[in-house]
Amino acid sequence: MGGRDERRVCVVGVPMDLGADRRGVDMGPSAIRYAGLHGELTRIGRSVADLGDVAVHVPESRPRPTEHLKYVQEIADACGELARIVGEARGSGAIPLVLGGDHSIAIGTIAGVSAHTPDLGVIWVDAHGDFNTADTSPSGNIHGMPFAVSCGIGDGRLLAARGDAPAVDPHRCVLVGARTLDPGEKKLLREAGVTVFTMTEIDKLGMNAVMDQTIRIAGSGGAIHVSFDLDAIDPTWAPGVGTPYPGGLTYREAHLAMEKASESGLVVSAEFVEVNPILDRENRTAAMAVGLAGSVLGGRIL
Repeated sequence: MGGRDERRVCVVGVPMDLGADRRGVDMGPSAIRYAGLHGELTRIGRSVADLGDVAVHVPESRPRPTEHLKYVQEIADACGELARIVGEARGSGAIPLVLGGDHSIAIGTIAGVSAHTPDLGVIWVDAHGDFNTADTSPSGNIHGMPFAVSCGIGDGRLLAARGDAPAVDPHRCVLVGARTLDPGEKKLLREAGVTVFTMTEIDKLGMNAVMDQTIRIAGSGGAIHVSFDLDAIDPTWAPGVGTPYPGGLTYREAHLAMEKASESGLVVSAEFVEVNPILDRENRTAAMAVGLAGSVLGGRIL
């Protein structure tokens, strides 16, 4: 992995779509790279090491529609390997930047970072809560569960994917941009103590004020991981996502959120997920992910 270099970014792709019903997000890492990720990170002064992609086993048969944890073992295995790679990168002092793939990969990313980062906080930017369990999920799709698993809540096989990595403290976790939550995860989010800023709060308070509060909460332990689902952005700006939903963040709200996170000086890792090139227009959503990665890693207008 080389010596310690705080300017170094280690890029890892996870071409996995097993956590979702809709195919296509497995091509997300390639689309983001093709949209100019390396050039953007170099432009803002980062040294870049692309570690390639995590191997993902795709079974020959599909799970039953009523299955409560679809592809659980394959997802757990991929997340375990991702945790190892991310942990090595973080342990060397680099900033891991993970490209998805569906959002279930966050189980591995956060496990790898938290193993080397005590008191890690999480900023989860998403239209959805991703705080379901097998008991509350309407679909059984694991991409709706990784935030809960990272907080230590969920099926033992998914929790085991974290290995010995500690769960993050829900009181240092903030969900930003939510606009569609399942009944069961609403209850779990409240019980766990996760702070939630819905689109209503963003409309009322403005993104600047929301991010001030978010950074204060998530950064209280001195380090922040940013997990950004591109479906948090309104489909007008990011059409190529697996589960688009109207009324999301604008282009500038999304960039301001990442710029504020960067200015805090507390971001130690990030991931951008759910880019689906099949549904995209002219790779617009992948290009959005590249720009946001630049913003959270120090890119500035002036």
